[in-house]
Order: sequence, then structure tokens, then C-alpha cells
Amino acid sequence: MTFLTHFKKNQQRLLLCGALFFPAISNAEILDNMIAIVEDDVILENELEKEVSTIEQRIATSKSPMPPLNVLRTQVLERMIMDKLQRQLADKAGINVNDEMLTSSASDIAKRNNMSLDDFRLELDRQGISYSSFLDNMKNEIILNELRGREIGGRIKVTDREVEHYLDTQGKVGNDMVQYHLGHILISLPEGASSSAIQKGQNKAEELVKKLRAGQDFSQAAIAESNDGNALKGGDLGWRTMRDMPTLFVNEVDKLKQGDVSEPLRSPSGFHIIKMIEVKGLDSAHSTVKTKVRHILIKTNELVDDAEASKHLRELKERIANGDDFATLARSHSDDKGSAIKGGSLDWVETGALVKPFEEAMSKLQINEISEPVQTQFGWHLIQVLDRENLDNSAEFKKNQVRDAIRKRKIEEETELWMRKLRDEAFVEIFENRL
Repeated sequence: MTFLTHFKKNQQRLLLCGALFFPAISNAEILDNMIAIVEDDVILENELEKEVSTIEQRIATSKSPMPPLNVLRTQVLERMIMDKLQRQLADKAGINVNDEMLTSSASDIAKRNNMSLDDFRLELDRQGISYSSFLDNMKNEIILNELRGREIGGRIKVTDREVEHYLDTQGKVGNDMVQYHLGHILISLPEGASSSAIQKGQNKAEELVKKLRAGQDFSQAAIAESNDGNALKGGDLGWRTMRDMPTLFVNEVDKLKQGDVSEPLRSPSGFHIIKMIEVKGLDSAHSTVKTKVRHILIKTNELVDDAEASKHLRELKERIANGDDFATLARSHSDDKGSAIKGGSLDWVETGALVKPFEEAMSKLQINEISEPVQTQFGWHLIQVLDRENLDNSAEFKKNQVRDAIRKRKIEEETELWMRKLRDEAFVEIFENRL
């Protein structure tokens, strides 16, 4: 289909689109302002300019080199085209995000940044980002992620053989996937330093290590004492793999646990002190807590309100303290019929298996201790911990990490192919003379 044929076929729809969304703009102005046609939709020049301006600000803030404007405009337009195509597909699939979901997602982001939603909105304003614009971008991302999940996620499979093969070929712990977040302080030495200058530098470094291990703030120490280029960043070297760090650090990093500060490491430039801020990846030991627990559940209804349910459980707790058997009371009083027949037993449960209020209360209990009444969405609970153990599940954790990494790589590869196909099969007309 030629552009002219397609344009004539869709001209009426395009003009209607303009009349609906841009009532103050004439149809001729809309046509003059179009930078691209994407299926039955358009991208306007002022939309492109706005997006280019946003990207320019982002690049400037990151202090990265600014690409030529024509290259930037082309790249931004292509991204906008792909967004349009995916949103059109999402609309056809009925994928949408309501205001309640958006507010909930924004609240989660604020909470992860230790802010209230109001504080988060103020922070966005401070950065020159309108809250409505933030919500629009987030809505778009949620919709596109849902679309890609439907289109691609179901096709991705990772077999046990693939996981084992990766572990066999990449090494038993997959060092290439382990990342270390490091802090660094350099006590520099002049070239050809005398023995007394070297000793003075070593003494200073050793004294600083003692202070750091005693609790002195590493970032402040780096700003005050380090002669390294990252000093003003608090000595933060960011996340590094073994391949990305100086050879001098490699053997030492392998010995450090999270929070540890190294002994001074000598190099021609001076004495280095490194701190293991955080580790993530397959090399991290991983454990889980298993708890043997039982409970009595009282559900609320038209006849039993929260106060009555809580009172009932307190009475049961008092009876247990006076010698009644927990299991017997659970069988006769608990509204969780599945566990009631087992004396209220939930058997052994791992961290994360139960709802948050129940698990938080359970984690605070000593062995054989009985909780106060605890409310969850299921009702009110009386909880007793019977036993607890820590399990080292590092091997299984590593396998799951590898599985996730393989799946992520496959999704990236499949997404690239899917998007290329989507672009190739779509009708897109770009007005090159307006770029």
C-alpha cells in the first residue's frame, strides 16, 4: 500500500482525530504539524519537540556528551513510534491502568524512597517534574510492561539443563554475575617517596582504618581524607564486578563481607582502603528462616466484630496459660478448618509464605511464646511458635539467580525480535523534511 493510498484511506479519521483532540487547531494546521503517521494515529511536531527537550535535560543532568540534534531527534522519534505501536496493540488487547492502580504504584515508589506521597510530589516539583506527567509516564510503562508480558512472557522457558549448563561453563558461583558496591579512600604518596614518607602514609591509613571500624562515617572520611578522584562522592566507586576493579582489590574483595573495611593496601600511588558496602549476585551466601507455627483464627462477621474476636482470643490465651491445651482449643474454636483439625498447625513455613501482619508478629515470638491477638485480612489470630531454624539455601538461591538471569536474557532477545517485527509490519510514514 502506498503512502498516498493509505493517507487518503485514513484522512477522514485523522482529521476527526484532530477535531476531537485539538478543537482549537484547524485541520490544515494539524496536517502541517504532523511529523509522522503511525498506523491510524499521528505524532505531531510539538510532541516531538517536547520529548526531545526532556531528553536533552536528562542528558545534561547526567553530564553525558550531547549527540547532534538531528541524531537525537531521529532516535527520539523512533522511540515515540514504537511507543505508539505498542499502545495501539495494548488498546486492542484491552490493557488499561485505572487511577487507583496509579496512585497505589506511586505510593509504593514513595515508600521505597522513605517518603510520604505528598513529600514525593514535592520532590518531583523540586526536580521540575509535574506529578501528572510522572503519572502519565508511569501509566505508559505499566501498560507496555503488561503488553510485553502477554506477548512474550508466556513463550519464555528456562530448563533445568540450561541452568546446570550455565553453572558448569561459567564456574560454580558465576563470578561474572556477582556485583560489589565499593567505597574507596586513597592516602596518596609522592612519586619516589622516602621511607619516612611511606611510613607516615601507612600510619595515617592504619589509624583511619581503626576509626572506620569503630564507626566513623566512611563517606565523610573519604571527603576529608581521600586523595582519589571520587573523594567528593564520598569515595563511592559504585557497583563493580571482579572484571571492573583494579587487580589490587580483587583478592581483598573476595575476603570482605558486607560492611567490612579492608586493611590498607599498598600500591605505587599510595595506600588504599576499601569498604564492602553491599554485595549482590550468586556469590552471596543466602539463608532462609523456617518456623514451625500454629494458630487459632476467629473470623469477623455480622455477629462477631473486631472487638468480640479479639476478646475471644484473649480469653483462649488465658485458658492456655491456666493449663488448657492449645491444640484442643484450636480444634474446637478456630475458624481455619484446614489447620483446626491438626490442632491449629501450619507446620513449617518459610519467610515470605504468610501475610505480612501474621509474619511480623510470628517473627517476634520466642519458642513456645503465644502472641496477643493479631489482625490480618482473614480475621484475628492467636499465634504460637513451636520451633525455628535457619537454613542455608545458597545452592538453590544461586540456581534461581541463574534461572532469572537466563530468563531475563531470553526476554531481552525475544523482545527485540518482537519489536522489530511489530515495526516492520506497521504502516509508518515519516515526514523527513520536518525532522
